[in-house]
Amino acid sequence: MTNRESRILEIMQQLKPTKLELKNDSAKHAGHVEHLGSAGFTGETHYKLVIESPLFEGQSRIDRQRMVMNLLKEEFATGLHAFEIKAKAPSEMV
Repeated sequence: MTNRESRILEIMQQLKPTKLELKNDSAKHAGHVEHLGSAGFTGETHYKLVIESPLFEGQSRIDRQRMVMNLLKEEFATGLHAFEIKAKAPSEMV
């Protein structure tokens, strides 16, 4: 697990997740110009998140994504480039 992965998982705890999966997808993007930014060649630029949280109940998809993205401002400022989010409330999980 990379340092950024650890930080993201820790940050996401603020959303009181009942399910939390984070996948580092950076290797697929190693040749892209965005991979060369402030996190260049660290393998810490592209991630996929699956999160389930009771805090998402009654929230729109956009509001849920905003909640996640607002928590990651520092990570984006230091080289995180792409972050795919699947955010659900417990009542929506099958």
